[in-house]
Amino acid sequence: MHKIIIPVDFSETSLNAARYTARMFAGKDDCTVIIYHNYETNADLDVSLIFQETLKKELKEAGVKDVKAEHEMGGDLIENIARLAHSIRATLVIMGITGKSSIRQVMFGSNTLKLVDKNVCPVMIIPPDASYKGLDNIGFASDLQNVELSTPYTFINAVIEMFNPKLNIVHISSGSQETLSPEMQKQRNKLEEMFSGYKCEFHFVANQNFFDGLDHFTSTRNIDVLVTVPKHQSNAMNLFKTSHTKRLAYHSHIPILAAHQ
Repeated sequence: MHKIIIPVDFSETSLNAARYTARMFAGKDDCTVIIYHNYETNADLDVSLIFQETLKKELKEAGVKDVKAEHEMGGDLIENIARLAHSIRATLVIMGITGKSSIRQVMFGSNTLKLVDKNVCPVMIIPPDASYKGLDNIGFASDLQNVELSTPYTFINAVIEMFNPKLNIVHISSGSQETLSPEMQKQRNKLEEMFSGYKCEFHFVANQNFFDGLDHFTSTRNIDVLVTVPKHQSNAMNLFKTSHTKRLAYHSHIPILAAHQ
């Protein structure tokens, strides 16, 4: 049974992430969606419960078969979500990238990235204007180094089993020639062997700017979700500070799925 946590602050962005999740998991029998809200004071509890019940009803009407609600007061949001994810062995946390004011945009966005760094379970980041249109193409960028350890195979495999998409593995090179060294070719062969039982295609993109190349790849190949692998604590924050990745996360229709190896 897959358990999906959706943290919500009832902003439009977090509600959009919840509705995106509902469309994605509608009709799936092996999935429980948990709406999580962290309220600030006792006075907020009644309103929180009303909002959660309303959203719970909406998700069920959208086709999600099993929806639960969790709430708690105070504490550190990231620690709270991490504890819940650990206790229920969550498959995935799905979050929006902004909040309901300029201050909350910074807070909610940074909290999303902090949760990625926490490495409790994979985190799917939903851009504020994302609209679910199916999950037919997954993109996964690989540097073709030590792929057996750096590829989140178990999670990608679970996504493929749930949605039966095509897996598009891309290597972006700063060189102009579409050639691989013998060692990189060996790593590519290992990747193809890993996913040999699924619909899988390998792509080579030559671009001096990694993020430009990645942006071009996701748009031309109609990628629905891009899988990234944060390799150390600062990587996710640095990744999202670049102008190209900000454009991808904040302004495109492509969610980013951060899954540690």
